[in-house]
Amino acid sequence: MSMKYPLFISILVVCSNFCFAQLHESDKHDSLIIRRFYDAVLTNGRCYQWLDYLSNQIGGRLSGSEQAAKAVQWSKTVMDTLQLDKVYLQEVMVPHWVRGKQEEGKIISKKLGNAEVHICALGNSVGTGKKGITASVIEVKGLQELNALGKEKVQGKIVFYNRPMEPRNINTFVSYSQAVDQRAFGPTEAAKYGAVGVVVRSVSLAHDEHPHTGSLRYDTLFKKLPAVAISTNDADKLSTMLQKDPDLKFYFKTDCQMLGEVLSHNVIGEIRGSMYPDEVIVVGGHLDAWDNGDGAHDDGAGCVHAMEALRLFKVLGIRPKRTIRAVLFMNEENGLRGGLKYAEIASKTPSEKHIAAIESDAGGFTPRGFGFTCENKKILDKLLKYVKLFEPYGLYEFKEGGGGADIGPLKNHFKDIVMIGYIPDSQRYFDYHHTEIDIFSNVNRRELELGAGSIASLLYLLSEYGVE
Repeated sequence: MSMKYPLFISILVVCSNFCFAQLHESDKHDSLIIRRFYDAVLTNGRCYQWLDYLSNQIGGRLSGSEQAAKAVQWSKTVMDTLQLDKVYLQEVMVPHWVRGKQEEGKIISKKLGNAEVHICALGNSVGTGKKGITASVIEVKGLQELNALGKEKVQGKIVFYNRPMEPRNINTFVSYSQAVDQRAFGPTEAAKYGAVGVVVRSVSLAHDEHPHTGSLRYDTLFKKLPAVAISTNDADKLSTMLQKDPDLKFYFKTDCQMLGEVLSHNVIGEIRGSMYPDEVIVVGGHLDAWDNGDGAHDDGAGCVHAMEALRLFKVLGIRPKRTIRAVLFMNEENGLRGGLKYAEIASKTPSEKHIAAIESDAGGFTPRGFGFTCENKKILDKLLKYVKLFEPYGLYEFKEGGGGADIGPLKNHFKDIVMIGYIPDSQRYFDYHHTEIDIFSNVNRRELELGAGSIASLLYLLSEYGVE
């Protein structure tokens, strides 16, 4: 016994060293492949010039618009040149909301004088009519404060929601989620108490003159109130003037309206897996964008990230083991029809199993990492360990919790799917988000390319090793 035990330990040590050596070699191989992705995109990338065309030649691409239709045809044409295994359009009916003429906004005060302000209609809002709306203003910091005031203090007035984004959160998306309810649900809540219109502080940490649009959601049980966003500087001005003159009035005029539904498309391209073609990994962003800017960060960047990732596989001659499918979703901004349609059709395709989905919808800024939503702790731990392969490229934030609006509906049909959100630096995103300055010139080429290289590298790992 005393002779056999040391021998047994020696065998274990040898086996362990062999396994560690194998793991080391595997990591080394993966590191070399990842290096190739980054080298290729940083020296000969296409995503920046694609974004240039999408932003500057096509521009704002709100669902149902001529620009959205042009973007569909352009992106399909580009993917047709990449020699993918399949490129196609997926039909989806989308809402067609139009902004109309330039909005007008003014603070009217006999005591302090009048002041023009910067406003823009919220997406899906009804218009004011030709005369506009002029009424007294009641300022609140959020939905709860409005509810506490009741009908007596709200009826016949314009509700001014003036809760700013919380500056103390380092992750600005947390601040956004805490403030955006007043934009999305504020008009209906105000209608419950007899208000005649709504003005919402732009959901941004920046202090400037650029109002931020974004979608609202009406409850059909209540009157649809016209609603606008006001720039952060002008929100501060209105609040200050209200303190000095509570009897002032606010005037705004909008020309927006909802037209009939329009046929549009998701744009899809894929590289079929060499070993497990029935296992599908989705990567995508949304092709539609608000009409007041170019939609360069939101979400042109996500679309060209997805397209570039597939191109990199092709130019490097790397055949994924599992199918990688780029989906450019239509109508994320004011309806989510594209994401819902894709998930619906995917659920009716029994020959396929969606195992993972990556969404890039946080801008074209410097990559920081990825967030993962996965019910299986062992799988999650495996995915989080990939961080060591990305640290040389400045990605340290591999964390639990991730996904996206467009890929979200897939979770209703594939319960084991891993939902992944691409995480770039968030500090500047809400300076541009949903504004007239979300334009190509505010996207940095190198930051955009680093994002594409990061996404392509993660797609490689997911395809090579699966998620189990």
